[in-house]
Amino acid sequence: MIAIIDYGVGNLGSVLNAFKYLGYEAIITSNKDDILASDKVVLPGVGAFSDAMDAFIKKGFVPVINEVIKRGTPILGICVGMQMLFEKSYEYGIHDGLGILKGNIIKFNEDGFKVPQIGWNQINVIKDNPLLKGLDNKYVYFVHSYHLDDSVYAIAKTEYAGVSYPSAINYKNIYATQFHPEKSGEVGLQILKNFGEL
Repeated sequence: MIAIIDYGVGNLGSVLNAFKYLGYEAIITSNKDDILASDKVVLPGVGAFSDAMDAFIKKGFVPVINEVIKRGTPILGICVGMQMLFEKSYEYGIHDGLGILKGNIIKFNEDGFKVPQIGWNQINVIKDNPLLKGLDNKYVYFVHSYHLDDSVYAIAKTEYAGVSYPSAINYKNIYATQFHPEKSGEVGLQILKNFGEL
């Protein structure tokens, strides 16, 4: 069972439909027992970082996500769900993240560049990893104005607005993508399939 955490923020339906299309049993849930009992967990997220974090905290999911990680259950953060795993975001002020991983979320350079980045861009796989197996230089779909600063956890990078930033990360049982695999066609489906097979 794959549990997609429902904390009131995120593109939940598309993620659920993608997993079901691939033949996986998946649910959208805010039930903490269901999340802890699942084989895999997805942490989605869209919109502003601070709104997502506030909703996540108010729903009481911080100890749940920490327990999921402690148990070694594979978890996949998507977009803002990836950003929340880190220490701080500088989106509209300075906001604390979950602090599970070291790193900060910073804004793209707007000087001469279109921000947010919306649309298709390439991922450059820099470390062999089961999540992105065989997907080097493939195109995936992004919608974001802020990105993770350079990270030892990066398994793929993407170039935009004059920087090469981490677009996918992995640390132990924690996986995450800045892009939206559920909106990334066949490549995105392969990434979700790879996650399901972990």
